[in-house]
Amino acid sequence: MTVQFSTPVRNAQLDAYETVVGVSPKMRILTGSKPADCAAAQTGTLLAELSLPADWAAGAASGAKGLLGSWSGSVVANGTAGYYRILDNAGATCHEQGTVAASGADINLTNPALTTGQVLVVTAKTMTAGNA
Repeated sequence: MTVQFSTPVRNAQLDAYETVVGVSPKMRILTGSKPADCAAAQTGTLLAELSLPADWAAGAASGAKGLLGSWSGSVVANGTAGYYRILDNAGATCHEQGTVAASGADINLTNPALTTGQVLVVTAKTMTAGNA
């Protein structure tokens, strides 16, 4: 049996997620495959760490939530982006992770082959609540 939630419930879930993560979180872009879950240790080479704006996600609407403000940072190592993590503002607790690629990933980059000193800009990211 599949449980379904109304759009207002899905919106509330997404807005609560942003509250739990907190203001000014960090986003890390790393090489390799993502770990089994957020509780597992980070793997791969850190390519970039972005400090997200204090209000980093738009208000949820229609069961989805997009990025807000400028998500950018400098690349600190050469490599091919494989996954990302969103952590609290101290960089201590992982709250989300997903894949990175040129297409078909949780976050798509024009070119996931990153070079030291390059400015990395994330222009689109959408979180969609399940159980519609």
